[in-house]
Amino acid sequence: MKKKKKNKLAKWPYIFVAPFIITYIAFYMYPMIYSFFISFTDWTAVTLDNRVFVGLKNYIRVFTNDPMFWRSIWNTVKMMIIAMPLTIISGLLVAVLMFNMIKGRQLIQTINFLPYITMPIAIGLIFANMFNTNIGAVNSILMKLGLIDEKINWLGDSRYAFIVVIIICIWKNFGYFMVLYLSGLSTISTEYYDAAKVDGATSVQCFWKITLPLLRPITTFVIVQGAIGGFQLFDEAKTLVSGSGSTIVGGPGRSLLTIVWYFYDCSFQNNSRYGYGAAIAFSMLIIIAAMSFLNVKLLREKE
Repeated sequence: MKKKKKNKLAKWPYIFVAPFIITYIAFYMYPMIYSFFISFTDWTAVTLDNRVFVGLKNYIRVFTNDPMFWRSIWNTVKMMIIAMPLTIISGLLVAVLMFNMIKGRQLIQTINFLPYITMPIAIGLIFANMFNTNIGAVNSILMKLGLIDEKINWLGDSRYAFIVVIIICIWKNFGYFMVLYLSGLSTISTEYYDAAKVDGATSVQCFWKITLPLLRPITTFVIVQGAIGGFQLFDEAKTLVSGSGSTIVGGPGRSLLTIVWYFYDCSFQNNSRYGYGAAIAFSMLIIIAAMSFLNVKLLREKE
């Protein structure tokens, strides 16, 4: 009897886990495997009923004969190189300044974290209105302050549009990085700082010799997350350009063409090349994995 009861009880964990496993396989594993299979085929909207297996042809074309792919990669990397250090430094400094705050800390944390959980489409539309050439608040404020004499075409000029996307990236991720650093600061024992002060160390020396080294795991995580998030940038840039009335893929001069935007355009806009779009997606996956591995390895070696 006891064995029968144990056998009945042993089934329940599998029964409770089964819905998650089935959902995971149906909506994550199967689409991913199927997309990987599609990446080896020539399959477009014109040939929906006729997939042609082409082997590595799509991947060879992506890496050797597609200048737009590398341009989208370069645009994405440029955005990350500029936005990520500024976001990390500002998030860290504000976290250090806020750590010892008693009043108002939770309110400031909440306000700074809200952009991170805001819908990217909403962010793009808000910034499209703010930086609108004719009715945007940014041009009005700058002209009232006497910083500019005439209105700037923020979203119609490739240089200014790129700056706006950088501002969006910093504004969106700043609060998230700040919260991560605040959690990391709470794990550092005050004994280190007390011992350093007894030895005559200043606050700046404590920051460089104690705080930064002990926050290295958080910094590693933040850099990897920032790199992954940077390569997934799409909604903000596309909505920003669409909100300004432009129909050019990648914005003015294609300066905002990110890798995900290029994947979207190839897969669902430009003749719906499903096979080639899938190859771009998995090529992007390879690049993200390589960059994440390289970042972790370099940071561990420095540590």
